[in-house]
Amino acid sequence: MNRLRNRLILVFLAATLVPLAATVWVTTSLLEQSVNFSAIDKLDAFSKSVRPLMREFFQRACADLERRTRAGEVAPHKFLPRDRASWPQSIREFAAAEEPERFVHAGQGGDRVEYLVRHGEEIWSYSAGLGVATEQFAREISDARDVVDHARFYDLRRGLKLAYILAAALFWVGALLLLVYLAHRISRPIQRLTAGLSNLAGGDLNARVQEGRDDEIGHAIQAFNDMAGRLQESTERLVYLRQLASWQTLARKMAHEVKNSLTPIRLTVEEMLARYDDADRGFMTQATQIVVDEIETLEKRIRAFSQFATEPPVEKAPVDVNSVLQERISFLKMAHPEVAYDCRLQDEVPQALADQDLLKGILTNLLENAAEAAGQGGHILGVTASANGRIAIEVHDSGPGLSEQARSSLFQPTISFKKRGMGLGLSIARKSALLSGGDIVLVKGELGGAGFRVLLPVATNGFQTRSDRG
Repeated sequence: MNRLRNRLILVFLAATLVPLAATVWVTTSLLEQSVNFSAIDKLDAFSKSVRPLMREFFQRACADLERRTRAGEVAPHKFLPRDRASWPQSIREFAAAEEPERFVHAGQGGDRVEYLVRHGEEIWSYSAGLGVATEQFAREISDARDVVDHARFYDLRRGLKLAYILAAALFWVGALLLLVYLAHRISRPIQRLTAGLSNLAGGDLNARVQEGRDDEIGHAIQAFNDMAGRLQESTERLVYLRQLASWQTLARKMAHEVKNSLTPIRLTVEEMLARYDDADRGFMTQATQIVVDEIETLEKRIRAFSQFATEPPVEKAPVDVNSVLQERISFLKMAHPEVAYDCRLQDEVPQALADQDLLKGILTNLLENAAEAAGQGGHILGVTASANGRIAIEVHDSGPGLSEQARSSLFQPTISFKKRGMGLGLSIARKSALLSGGDIVLVKGELGGAGFRVLLPVATNGFQTRSDRG
């Protein structure tokens, strides 16, 4: 569950809903006061009250005209059948309707009323003035009603309220969606970082978090990956040193026991040679020499194991790796004239903090192994570089490379039966690198063969020379 994202969303809701509701309430209240519809309401009431008054006024005018007509106070205007073609439209409509009598509006704008009476085929018209243009007044009242109905149908105040509320809701929802997106982008890397920390705390030293950001969270992820990488290296070194400690204990015991057995064997063989007859002395001398040579070979191996089992003193100091590498290559050129040596040195490479004697031993071992692997006409390349607070010295050869079986036990101490090999060189070299605060790792060879990289810390101004003895 993404708790950080949900918390961000809840904080947004709490921080915006109350102000949003208050803003909507204040705005609608202002709209109520600013948009006044009292005139529309008065016009509505006036139009509704005038209509019955006008109807009653017209009906009274009609009744008065009828009374005056029956009293003979108004003279009629007669429309004869022979003049039907020139009759007004109202007269023709009345004649066609066959009604006995009718009241109609007449005059300019309906300011007169006509009383039409049928006398056979003749139409008599009695008229009287109203003093008011009733038809025009009726149209104005109708227009007023239309205005009122239009205003009621298109309620401006309600429309403004709805439009404002809708716009505010849309902006708020848009801001919420944007926050959800941003919260997901912010919380997702933190969630991955938390999962990586949990995996690392659970013992998974290969736990890494995918990078892809260049902000503070990206820097935190990069720091975590660097920390996990360094922790993995430190753990691997610690495990290797513990293995070395076990192997050293075994080597000391084995060297002591074998040495105790070899000494009386050698003395006994020499005593046998001294007491043997002269007749067989030639054969005895040859056989004894063979036994003595093999004993000396075993003693050399025992001394190598003794050296492996002993913790040498470590005196750390700033070292110019370019000079040390060039000096070792120059020294070994004479021993291996059949091999070509090249150097690719970094200009102004920082000084490394290491024991110079141990570093020379490491490079001697790597260069000797490279020369043996390269063989006649082979090629060896020495490289120096610096990155991420470390100094790197690489040795590459043009030999056949290393098999998978050799890679799996490359730095483990073994017993070698090669003419000049003891099987402990790389183990001793890596132990010396670890004692100097660095390491040795296998890298891809640039010349087609094997490649080794010696990693050393950079010397700082506040270094302390330290002497460690096992």
